[in-house]
Amino acid sequence: MNKKTNACRILDKQKINYSLHEYAFSEDSLDAIHVAIETGNNPAQIFKTLVLSGDKTGNIVACIPADKTLHLKQIAKISGNKKCELIAVDTLEKLTGYIRGGCSPVGMKKLFPTFIDSSAEMFDTILISAGKRGLQMEIAPIDLKKIVRAEFAPITEV
Repeated sequence: MNKKTNACRILDKQKINYSLHEYAFSEDSLDAIHVAIETGNNPAQIFKTLVLSGDKTGNIVACIPADKTLHLKQIAKISGNKKCELIAVDTLEKLTGYIRGGCSPVGMKKLFPTFIDSSAEMFDTILISAGKRGLQMEIAPIDLKKIVRAEFAPITEV
């Protein structure tokens, strides 16, 4: 059995169904497209977790498909900010408790306002980091939304 991460323990405690998928990773390919290739899944179904800083609200989290780009103006507008920018990678662990390539929206040090791209609603399940490199959790988007108190929104570039 895989080693349970904090994210897994939170889902277990809330009795939320999920399954784990291990994959080979390297420091050179921590991106979500690599995860899609390694797990044999559709990149549109693999969601990456991005942490941003908003000029009005502070930190926010965006979960978007591996094959998409975050629309910064759109996420700013939806989150009540004028401007949002990605946080510096070297502040990620201190802020969330997670490192780049293993950042899960579940189990961060603090529950930040979270937005999941609306495309997640097209799938029965999506894959998102389970909280460490080389481990993804497959979860129903509605369950992910519930556990991190997220909202679905169109936040990727077209």
